[in-house]
Amino acid sequence: MEIIENKTFDMERALYGSSDILVRNCSFDGPADGESAFKEGYKIQAERCYFNLRYPFWHDREMKISDSVMTELCRAAIWYSDKVEIKNSKLHGIKALRECSQVDIDGCDIISPEFGWSTRGIAMKDTSVTGEYFMMRSDHLDFTNVTLNGKYSFQYIEDSVFDGCDFNTKDAFWHAKNVLVKNSVIKGEYLAWYCENVTFENCKIIGTQPLCYCKNLKLIHCEMEDTDLCFEKSEVEATVTTSIVSIKNPRSGHIYVPAVEEIIMDDVAAQGEIVMEKGGWA
Repeated sequence: MEIIENKTFDMERALYGSSDILVRNCSFDGPADGESAFKEGYKIQAERCYFNLRYPFWHDREMKISDSVMTELCRAAIWYSDKVEIKNSKLHGIKALRECSQVDIDGCDIISPEFGWSTRGIAMKDTSVTGEYFMMRSDHLDFTNVTLNGKYSFQYIEDSVFDGCDFNTKDAFWHAKNVLVKNSVIKGEYLAWYCENVTFENCKIIGTQPLCYCKNLKLIHCEMEDTDLCFEKSEVEATVTTSIVSIKNPRSGHIYVPAVEEIIMDDVAAQGEIVMEKGGWA
């Protein structure tokens, strides 16, 4: 393996088509303002590097990035790449990851709108994220201990599992399919509308009008806080451990809940059953 250390690159396609290289303590920055430093590479490792130019990793295979920084100017950093590992790094440019597969992200700080679109097979753990439209149209996600602040997250995702996460994001999980969220906190408005085969287990759900127009929705031993107008037009089986502000027109299924402040059943198609504890009007 070739080792490149302590250099600065600012030219276009500085290391284009490279293979079996370790780049350590290097900076991709400078007046030439070149793009696509590692395009079409194979078996690339970058350690303790600084990326301040656009599109550094496109069409790469078997790539490892660690202890590195991608600035706001490092736009669209990692696209169309496979078998990617990113550890202890900052990804702060817009659209940092897109249309990739087999990606492991560990201990990272991500500030990136439109991150992760159309990506297949991301394992992410111990990572913090800020951004809008996070992970849209991706599948086979496996997230553990991830914190997120944003909007419109996880829309149209499929076949994914989330464990021990803390999400503060409105309009999350819209049109999601075949998803399990467990041991997590999900705060935001309009959670998981139009989803299908989605299960929340041992979760805390906070915010207005969650879980409407869903198919085969399940809640297992969940808390709900400040949740009004829940479950409208949804097919739902739910066991909730806390009082709910209001439930509106569940289409079918059963909702087991200690107490409800208001039940709205003004649609003849709403056949869902709400089962409260004795004296369960809040």
